[in-house]
Amino acid sequence: MPILKKEIDIFPNNLLDNEALLGDIVRTWYAAYTVSRQEKKLMRSLLEWNSPFYGPLMPQRRRAPTGRIYTSFAPVFTSYVFLFSTEDERVKALKTNCITQLHPIEAAAPFLIDLQRIHGLLSTGISLTREAKMVVGSPARIRSGPFAGYEGTVIRRQGKTRFLIWIEFVGQGVSVEIDEGLLVSL
Repeated sequence: MPILKKEIDIFPNNLLDNEALLGDIVRTWYAAYTVSRQEKKLMRSLLEWNSPFYGPLMPQRRRAPTGRIYTSFAPVFTSYVFLFSTEDERVKALKTNCITQLHPIEAAAPFLIDLQRIHGLLSTGISLTREAKMVVGSPARIRSGPFAGYEGTVIRRQGKTRFLIWIEFVGQGVSVEIDEGLLVSL
């Protein structure tokens, strides 16, 4: 049972589905590096102002000292929230004192594709593992199934094959356990 219900981690809900976003000249994608453990506070403020953002959250199961198992929702990318902001919204976000660095995303198209893939994996509810450093492996594409066409890197964790989707800009990613038969090397 979750301690608290999952908070909104994307606004609006169709933010990553809209291809027209790439041509938007008023808004820019930013990677906001937050003060430690301030990701949700920043997202609450952005939601209050109706400012578009994505800060993916994933469930984490933990065992309390009493033995009780509980679920919480932690950021997939520690200390990062992705904003799609106008200049006024960017300034307002900086005034929250939740952000230590704000980096504009220069290559928005591949960045948006990576975020769409992460969002797709998270929306399935399957068990994912956060990857905090790039693991050397072979590039691959999933050839069939619900994630057909996804490209990433094959890694091994605890004797199991995993498929890694990596966001180079933040140096973090997620991986999912996968049957090697579904993969084709690039």
